[in-house]
Amino acid sequence: MTRREVAHTDDGRWIVVDGRRWRKADPALPDDVRARLLSHLGTARSAVRTATDPEAVRTARDRVQLAKTGLGERGPAWWDQDDDARRARWEAALEALGG
Repeated sequence: MTRREVAHTDDGRWIVVDGRRWRKADPALPDDVRARLLSHLGTARSAVRTATDPEAVRTARDRVQLAKTGLGERGPAWWDQDDDARRARWEAALEALGG
C-alpha cells in the first residue's frame, strides 16, 4: 500500500493529500450527524462501484453528492454560512438521503 502525504492548511478549512487540496468537513457537525452522513457516503460510494446500469450509477452519484454536501465538503463553503444555514444544510441532506 502506498503511503499518502496528508497535511492541513493553517486556516483549518482544507486538507492536502499528495499535493491536492480538498475541503474539510464542517467542524460544527454533531458527532451523530457526521456518523450518519459518513455512513450514507460509504453506502453511496459502494453503490457507484457495484452499479450495473447508467441509471443506478447516476442515482448513486447523486447520493454521494448529497452526503458530501451535508458534510460541508461541497456546495456553499461552511465557513461562509451562519449556524442556522449550516444546520439547514445537513438536515436537508439527511432528509433527502432518507434520515
